[in-house]
Amino acid sequence: MWSDSTHTGARSKMIGMHPPKRETFDVAAGTNTDPKGVVRDVEEYRVEDCGLYMARPTPGRAQFRYLESWLLPSLGLRISDFWFNPGHEKDQDFYLDVVGVTTTPDGVWHTTDLYLDLVLRQHRGVDVIDTGELLEAVQDGLVSCGEATRALETAYSTVGALARHDHDLGAWLASRGIALTWKRHP
Repeated sequence: MWSDSTHTGARSKMIGMHPPKRETFDVAAGTNTDPKGVVRDVEEYRVEDCGLYMARPTPGRAQFRYLESWLLPSLGLRISDFWFNPGHEKDQDFYLDVVGVTTTPDGVWHTTDLYLDLVLRQHRGVDVIDTGELLEAVQDGLVSCGEATRALETAYSTVGALARHDHDLGAWLASRGIALTWKRHP
């Protein structure tokens, strides 16, 4: 299933579109700095050939209590599993952010969120959301046409690949030689 959430368009016109969200993953320090500059302790980092794994609690969040993420630079994706609190569950198994990923020689990873997100329900479907935000960011000069093109190509190729693998994240990634491990998913 392909859908798009553009409900933020009217709101962003009133308050101005936000620039791309940037996040820092400092493996040596064991911290994760969110887009608002809040530094959080990370329970586990693991650097693999395919990318970086992070697991940490999310204190103070009403919606979810724990977060696991994989940064996969070769795919332009951050794949996350949110452990939702009772009453805040969502119909999703994985959340895929389309991102740019860079690393520094001292092992600090950085992501730039390119607005597009994919909500995956294993073996059932995938929704693409926030296309309107990406287009508005291009219009407002916050991302280049080249970055937007790369984001759209990443989203389209990911949706197609997941569809060819029965919307099974593990099967698709295995076809690419990538095996991710998760605390909650076998």
